[in-house]
Amino acid sequence: MASSNFIDYVKIMCRSGAGGRGSIHFRREKHVPKGGPDGGDGGRGGHIILRGNSQLWTLLHLKYRKHVAAEAGAPGEGGRRTGAQGEDVVLEVPIGTVAKLADSEEFLLEITEEGQEVILLPGGRGGQGNVHYKTSTNQAPRAAQPGEPGLEEWIVLELKILADVGLVGFPNAGKSTLLSVVSAAKPEIADYPFTTLVPNLGVVSYRDDYSFVMADIPGIIEGAAEGKGLGIRFLRHIERNSILLFIVAATSENLRQEYDILLNELKKYNPELLDKKRLLAVSKCDLLTEKEQKTVIKQLPPDVPYTLISSVTGMGILPLKDKIWAALHTEEVSQ
Repeated sequence: MASSNFIDYVKIMCRSGAGGRGSIHFRREKHVPKGGPDGGDGGRGGHIILRGNSQLWTLLHLKYRKHVAAEAGAPGEGGRRTGAQGEDVVLEVPIGTVAKLADSEEFLLEITEEGQEVILLPGGRGGQGNVHYKTSTNQAPRAAQPGEPGLEEWIVLELKILADVGLVGFPNAGKSTLLSVVSAAKPEIADYPFTTLVPNLGVVSYRDDYSFVMADIPGIIEGAAEGKGLGIRFLRHIERNSILLFIVAATSENLRQEYDILLNELKKYNPELLDKKRLLAVSKCDLLTEKEQKTVIKQLPPDVPYTLISSVTGMGILPLKDKIWAALHTEEVSQ
């Protein structure tokens, strides 16, 4: 994913179509001088609809489309003919897109499946023609309903990446390197913080032709939930992951403190994230002696299954995949 093309937040003005007005019309035929009312109803205004498209992975195509307006319904006609419906506007969005009202941040809907269609803003109903107003005491009504106005709202669309496993860690912890080793993804890798500026997805092959999807989330730092660094921009992507795989580098001065900081940032952003299954991988273990590895293990939290790994030598990669697969398909995660 190129950083210039990955857009996970857009704000657009949407306006659904107004309903057409009802018709005031009377039947006029030869030898039928007083045929009575026959004004038809107005057509429905066009909807604004969101449709899931699994071929999309960004909201880039909507970034510069600031205004979206559906067509108004046509007015009714004589002969009880209903006006044509306004044409709907269908916006294709990636799976995992959430729609909110821009002003209040009120949740409206989310798209979670390929081909799923949800009406974002409904079009106005068409007004009734004068044929509906005929009574025993009013045989020639000259009244009809106007069409309902369309809805107009500023809408925020947010993309939350759908993945089985989300990698959570400090910048330069080795997340991108791990993803590049276990999948065909080619994230940018360098020996400095914040190399990853956008989430990267990779399909990880497992035994017997099985697979799962792993997401490399840009590094989190202390204070990310308050907007420091890049964390606040990408924390939303972690919400959709089934499992959180914490990555802590073996070269860290205090592994337990790093893990606690990461956990605390997730808690401040959304306490529900702590209900997800957690695994811990200690990266760069090829740089440690066997004695140093034992020292590292003593620092790890006792309640989280861990694996010592090295993306360079392949150490622990297969056992890590086994634990991830077990966590995805069982209720409990064992050490």
